[in-house]
Amino acid sequence: MKEFNRHLVTAALPYANGPLHIGHLTGAYLPADIYVRFLRLMDKDVIFICGSDEHGAAITMRAMKENLSPQQIIDKYHAQFVDTFKKIEISFDHYDRTSSVEHHQTSQEIFRNLYNNNQFIEIESNQYFDEKYNQFLADRYIIGTCPKCGYESAYGDQCEKCGSSLNPTDLIQPRSVLSGESPVLKSTRHWYFPLDQHASWLSNYLFKGQIEGKEHHDPELWKNHVLGQCKSWIDNGLQARAMTRDLDWGVDVPQDIPGSKGKKLYVWLDAPIGYISSTKEWANKNNKNWKEYWQSEDSQLIHFIGKDNIVFHCVIFPAILKAHGTYILPHIVPANQFMNLEGDKISTSRNWAVWVHEYLEELPGYEDALRYYLIKNMPEQKDSEFTWKGFQDAYNSELVNNLSNFIHRVLVLTHKFYQGQVPSFDPDVPINSVEDSDLGGFHDSECIYLFDQLHVMCDSLRSFDFRTGLKTLMDISTSGNLLLQKNEPWKIIKEDPDAVQVVINLCLHYVTAISVAIHSFLPDASRKIRRLLNLPEINESGELVKMLDQLAEGELLLESGHQLNEASYVYTKMDDNLIEQQINKLENNKLSQVKSMSMNYPTPKEEISYDEFSKMDIRTARILSAERIPKADKLLKLQLDLGYETRIVVSGIAEHFEPDHIIGQEVSLLANLAPRVIRGVESKGMILMAEDENGKLTFVAPSKNWPAGFTIK
Repeated sequence: MKEFNRHLVTAALPYANGPLHIGHLTGAYLPADIYVRFLRLMDKDVIFICGSDEHGAAITMRAMKENLSPQQIIDKYHAQFVDTFKKIEISFDHYDRTSSVEHHQTSQEIFRNLYNNNQFIEIESNQYFDEKYNQFLADRYIIGTCPKCGYESAYGDQCEKCGSSLNPTDLIQPRSVLSGESPVLKSTRHWYFPLDQHASWLSNYLFKGQIEGKEHHDPELWKNHVLGQCKSWIDNGLQARAMTRDLDWGVDVPQDIPGSKGKKLYVWLDAPIGYISSTKEWANKNNKNWKEYWQSEDSQLIHFIGKDNIVFHCVIFPAILKAHGTYILPHIVPANQFMNLEGDKISTSRNWAVWVHEYLEELPGYEDALRYYLIKNMPEQKDSEFTWKGFQDAYNSELVNNLSNFIHRVLVLTHKFYQGQVPSFDPDVPINSVEDSDLGGFHDSECIYLFDQLHVMCDSLRSFDFRTGLKTLMDISTSGNLLLQKNEPWKIIKEDPDAVQVVINLCLHYVTAISVAIHSFLPDASRKIRRLLNLPEINESGELVKMLDQLAEGELLLESGHQLNEASYVYTKMDDNLIEQQINKLENNKLSQVKSMSMNYPTPKEEISYDEFSKMDIRTARILSAERIPKADKLLKLQLDLGYETRIVVSGIAEHFEPDHIIGQEVSLLANLAPRVIRGVESKGMILMAEDENGKLTFVAPSKNWPAGFTIK
């Protein structure tokens, strides 16, 4: 593949309506930081861009709940993001925000370009309108019953219980979050991007790595789950996507465009443009040309994101960039999957999360511990798991017992035998190598093993396999420990001092190599090791290239006679109490949530008359058969016996019941609900379920063996 002169790396813009948790960190920001630091160490021209995403209905909703203005909300979380990223050492070249003047202007320029080049279509449609508040409702301002699982507080764009994507008009009994009243449908006109017209070239771009017949990137480097999600979208038929909304918070549609009054850019249009506006701000501050990074074929564009943003970065944003005509497209989007927490999905609404800013406050000095464990368990190809015990074990056994103890032993022995000075040595003196171990060891030269291991690490990082890269680095430390154990210099110093000189020099060689290579993963560890070695801190500019060249030429990384600083531990054992406090905190969050849910029963619905109730035909029924609906994890297709007939009902209970276990189950059926086609199956009615505080469902059923088909009054 082509070698690029420049590299533009972005990380997903965090949404400024809540704090960052460990899933965000390991999903996008840590892998991006590792990769950028690696490119800098390899002397590449790279910039690392990000910023806070500060528009959209969710922010205005948070503002209403906290009785603050949207500006106060975004200022609060933007400041928190900046502080959190700084403390955990995410090394952005520029971190901006989408509320900036530059961003508004850039977004409007791109919208105007697309409009002037006839890349939009105008569609008039009926959208929900709150008559009491006299405004159209964004998707998140509408809640109602999910048609797929029956959850009563689904949003207009997504059900947060079953995860289904929705349109506001899909909701049953929709209501406005502003007034609590039923909204009305009212006509409005918006600009749409005809994504369906871009399906053909998008397929070639994604799956063949080609644009207009020219090679663009190697699709073999893309992760299967990334291409799989894109293929599903394209195979199911791309649809025109709205570019504007009737909102009062966001980027204005350019006022010189007819019909723009009161219209804002849809947040998922303006958010990725934040990468461009942030690059512009960086270029202005550093006297650079931003176009070289966004509009030159010599530049490589890489987006680091979580899997919930794949479609936006791999389908929608590339289509917009190509329609504009002057921007390069992403060369790779190494999206990670999700990290779970103690056997459960991370949930912000349930406070089931490790919040990064709280971690940094409660465990100061353990920043590297968090980075290490999140990299070690990074969800690169599949969902992974964070446990506090696993975190502690990895830190104590690997960073403390392996890395820190190795470095400390080497420096202690150097001070004991050579007054802290790097000893000279004769490379022809035989010693006990580690070549018989599983690690491979070194052979004729002390340089070969390190050179090979570091190249394996580099290859892993180039292919975005950061877990393997970290393991390879830690193997160097393990080999150093084996070298000490096999030779026992503290025992043979008198009988074979020449061999001890070789062993100590080689071990210092290992430590020096680690001090450079570890910088991509644990920058604070690099600083600490360099101080122990009495070497300057890593400045990133080609340091790894220089070291690899030295090893290739057989040069020493530390000259004989170089004076080391006093020995100390890079890491020390983590106290059990710290971990117990974090475990108890999580459990208390869970108990508080259960207690809160048990105290907060569902809000009673508005009163209805007896005549309205009497219109509902609720009958006893029995399940005759049940089967899962393909490609729908939440849905079961049920055949029901009503006594006088059988009928099919689709129900969103697949997560709660196995099909074979509910055959013969008595149920209550709303029999006169209008038929509805769900995933290609016509559903005639709705079975009634009860839900407890934990979201567990049970059937609302008559007594066992009750005859089917009779009315429930």
